[in-house]
Amino acid sequence: MAHTPEGILEQLQKRQFAPVYFLQGEESYYIDLIADYIEEHALQEHEKGFNQVVLYGKDVDLSTVLLQAKRFPMMSDKSVVIVKEAQSIQDIEKEEGMRQLEAYLQHPLASTILVFCYKHKTLDGRKALAKAVSKHAVLLTTKKLYDNQVPAWVNNYLKSKGMKATQQAVLLLSEFIGSDLSRLSNEIDKLLINLKPGATIDEGLVQENVGISKEYNIFELQSALIARDALKANRIIHYFEANPKNNPLIPNLSLLFSFFTKLLSLHVAADKSEAGLRKSLGNRAFLVKEYMQALRVFPLQRCADVIHFIRVADMQVKGITGGDMSEADILRELVFKILHPVPRAMAS
Repeated sequence: MAHTPEGILEQLQKRQFAPVYFLQGEESYYIDLIADYIEEHALQEHEKGFNQVVLYGKDVDLSTVLLQAKRFPMMSDKSVVIVKEAQSIQDIEKEEGMRQLEAYLQHPLASTILVFCYKHKTLDGRKALAKAVSKHAVLLTTKKLYDNQVPAWVNNYLKSKGMKATQQAVLLLSEFIGSDLSRLSNEIDKLLINLKPGATIDEGLVQENVGISKEYNIFELQSALIARDALKANRIIHYFEANPKNNPLIPNLSLLFSFFTKLLSLHVAADKSEAGLRKSLGNRAFLVKEYMQALRVFPLQRCADVIHFIRVADMQVKGITGGDMSEADILRELVFKILHPVPRAMAS
């Protein structure tokens, strides 16, 4: 049966353990969270030596996994078998392996908690094994968050820690780090270490602790483009060139692309009043003034052209076009095109 991460954790906290957990999907954060909770809390420390086994998929076949699962516990009510990187089990997608696992799922050992961490992919739903897992195991299928879902996740995560953040800080974390929930939670946890309960995280705290320069970052470059401030834009490019590890181009292009695609959607919005734009912007509503200025600076066709320029730059940095241009040169060329109208045919 399919479950949610929150539902599974709630049951685990009540010490209601199932015989088999199958944790699969693109987002590894929840897979690790649940597996780690079981590893840390299912058994008492003195029980773990004889009754807890952690296996790695690349080192085992299903016979080895099931042999461990069928062992009775010693001086404990439960035993735990956790298979990390289970997608790499040698025969999990082969007929004999699937047959063995299906048979175990139908009659699992009640005293064993068997956990499969099947990351970055899912079982083929058309096959019998996937149907058996869905019927007989606690099944979790995770998906990557969409970019527009990340701010809400950040707020909920902070709330679970008894903390909160300003809208600017939430957006900065969401856009700079992106939808990698493992990295995002780690960065937030680092921010919380020296804060008192109930304190508010602001933009300055994020900049100081997440490696974002206060003056030289992609958001300041974005503001410089809107203000048509070529001098400031080129200063930021020089900073990026001198600090390439902290300013990789591909994520920065993604952020620029996100901004201009949002701007394009505002151009075709039915209600272009400030109130209407605030509603369209959602969690970015506090940036409405910046977007209103950008709407004036980048009319509809110009906005579409900029999106095209960003796509060209993306192909260049990935080596599809552009020869041996450096990332700084690619960004420098992109900024020039954004600030100075260039016929599309010449920019391709």
